[in-house]
Amino acid sequence: MKLIRLDPIRLRALLWLFLAITVVYACLCQFGVFQSKSQSPLQTNILALLPATERNAVAEDAVNQLASITGNRAIFLLGINSDSDSTDEITFAAARFFAKKLASSKNFRQVTVEVPAIDPQQFINLYLQHRYNFLSNPDREQLQQNQSYLAEQLQQKLYAPFRFGLSLPLSEDPFGLTDNWLASLPLKNLALEPENGLLVHHEYSNGTSLNKTWVFISAELPDSAYDENTQTNIINTVNNAEKLLNKHFQGVELLRTGAVFYAHDARTKATHEVDRIGAVSLIGMLLLLYMVFRSLRPLALGLLSVGFGVTAATVVTIALQGEIHLITLVFGASLIGEAIDYAIQYFAAHLGAGASWHPTQGLRRIGPGLTVALLTSLLGYSALALSPFPALSQIALFAIVGLSAAWLSVFLLLPACLTQPNKHDPSTVAVLPKKILKQWQNSVSRRTVFVIASLLLILAIPGWQKIHADDDIHLLIARSPVLAAQETKIRDLIGLGNSSQFFLIEGSNPDEVLKHEEKLRERLDKLVLEGEIGSYQSISAFIPSATRQAENHALWQQAVFSDKEKFKSLLAKAELRNDIATSQIAAFESSLALPLTVDDWLQAPLSRPYRHLWLGKTTHGFATIVLPQNIRNVKKLEAETAGLPAVTFVDKVGSINTMFKQYRQWSALWLLCVVVLIFALLCVRYGWRQTIIILIPTILAIALTLGIIGYLHITLTLFNMMGLMLVLGVGVNYAIFLYEGGINQAATLAGVLLSAGTTLLSFGMLAFSSMPALSSFGLTLLIGIGVTVLCAPISILIATKPYRLNHD
Repeated sequence: MKLIRLDPIRLRALLWLFLAITVVYACLCQFGVFQSKSQSPLQTNILALLPATERNAVAEDAVNQLASITGNRAIFLLGINSDSDSTDEITFAAARFFAKKLASSKNFRQVTVEVPAIDPQQFINLYLQHRYNFLSNPDREQLQQNQSYLAEQLQQKLYAPFRFGLSLPLSEDPFGLTDNWLASLPLKNLALEPENGLLVHHEYSNGTSLNKTWVFISAELPDSAYDENTQTNIINTVNNAEKLLNKHFQGVELLRTGAVFYAHDARTKATHEVDRIGAVSLIGMLLLLYMVFRSLRPLALGLLSVGFGVTAATVVTIALQGEIHLITLVFGASLIGEAIDYAIQYFAAHLGAGASWHPTQGLRRIGPGLTVALLTSLLGYSALALSPFPALSQIALFAIVGLSAAWLSVFLLLPACLTQPNKHDPSTVAVLPKKILKQWQNSVSRRTVFVIASLLLILAIPGWQKIHADDDIHLLIARSPVLAAQETKIRDLIGLGNSSQFFLIEGSNPDEVLKHEEKLRERLDKLVLEGEIGSYQSISAFIPSATRQAENHALWQQAVFSDKEKFKSLLAKAELRNDIATSQIAAFESSLALPLTVDDWLQAPLSRPYRHLWLGKTTHGFATIVLPQNIRNVKKLEAETAGLPAVTFVDKVGSINTMFKQYRQWSALWLLCVVVLIFALLCVRYGWRQTIIILIPTILAIALTLGIIGYLHITLTLFNMMGLMLVLGVGVNYAIFLYEGGINQAATLAGVLLSAGTTLLSFGMLAFSSMPALSSFGLTLLIGIGVTVLCAPISILIATKPYRLNHD
């Protein structure tokens, strides 16, 4: 029996086909193509890009909890431009109309425009049975120091019976102490007033005449703001409701803010950029391939190689991290130009071999160089992968897998598809570059090359001194100017605070947490009086600690009820009935001595708007947060509250900015380490002398790139430094390719120029991204790789013994 023996070349091609089918199928499954409804793995949440900056794990949980609460709702302000006397009524009607349209869509969990009047019974049920445990801070001080304070308070209660807000009858609170406590509750955290059943803000021009009346509308999302289906439904619902609103009401101005609007805008821009960058890179790459190789086969094979690489990178990234961020996807579109480099070198080898072409021999000839080039690129991306910054590590993972898969395609697929010799003359594809380089080689000595390189470095030094760094987190992604302007106006109008800065208070039990929070509030009250902060939200303002409640109860006993006859006499002088004094004494004696607890307060309807402040049980005890509003000076706020036990100031934005600065500064050391690693890798194949020559163009390009950044006044960020990592990892490939092929091999030179052209094209498009992080990244690569390509021939011009592989 004769065994069927498969050709190894075809066997490798079949293996590639199996891998390609598997990868494509996995990608389709991940994006829910075979499911009727699924959640897209594309992530648009900017917080998913950020590292855990807080040493305290509870602080990170608090950041995520606040982001979830504030992120999963949409806020609207509606106003109407009109001089009519009935403008307010029209505005109120328009707000109710808009809210009704949002609610009727069933795309929101809840839409709130009507607010019920405050039910005094809520406060009575919660506080009245414990009312002798409560005193406002001014009352505490006066009762301890002023002997006549009760008489003064009694007179004020008698002759000022009409009070705004919550107030108990004279018979139940003759001194107004409970009234004062209720009035001290921070029930109003926004510049909104209840009017006609709505929350309203009156905007005044010049502080006197009414300019416009705004109505506040809040809508809770049914799911995450970063879910693609949720975004689509919400945006369509809001747009349709706004169209109907403008149809029925004239002069309507609708302001909106919320994570869902930013996320949808970012997703839309990213989709357009992926299409634009991918299309331009692909079309340009195909044109360059055809101009050089004059055949459609390299175009098709190049597409297969790149497509396999990008698809494999997407599948592995989602499989390992559960999602892929839009910033990674946009970067992936620009990876096309680099991923095709390995296939181009094989096409160039095929072109240069002429009639002597054999797929296996051609692969043996260029294989070592391709492998070394891949490893240098992977070293550059590995520096990003080791970064604790999720955005960079995910981009690195995507690139490492994508380039490895594209490299694998050369070894598995291309030999089976390029079996026949190329009939085109390789000398015609790089006539002019080859002529220029030969002329340069004949007229420029090695000493001249070193002199030119030294002069370029000297010219770069003043540029280094002009470099200006910026580590602002907002450089990570661009926000829509329209949405940002609307958010700013909403914050200015109603005093909506920023939840990225807060205090974390911890304790072994709830009461200890409240005690620590009360000490913090003493300092915050001082800052409010000084105008350093506008206000703050805290739970201990509603529910004092058990210690404070016990002190208040003792103060009631000492200052009010210790001398019952004196108490009765004081009320009698005010001509109050005797039974009022008797009932007050009886109420105090029968009142609950036990303190009001956090659990009791959390179960009351009053606590609903503030429950997000209570973190509850944590890994180390219990925790709560205090939210300062309208902070004038963050550093002063942090300094004034420093040293308090169990109190941590959390500034997520500031922490990220600090981390960006540290990583940017450390990136210079990382860059040096990668140079050492690449040097060691190249020494194995080329020896240390030739390795130095190969690295000179890339090192020179990095130095010149930094100088150009300084001269052009481009802000230096962490992303520029990471771009330099890739300039090193990718740029050295061109010197390797030239060094392996030699200047006299026209096909090799054509392949290098073509590789550089496709890479510059793709990363050049990335430089025009609307995302500042990717734009900085791409601009650095565009400048760095462009300079590297120009300098790459130096490695041949100054080589003492040009390295050759397989002269045959």
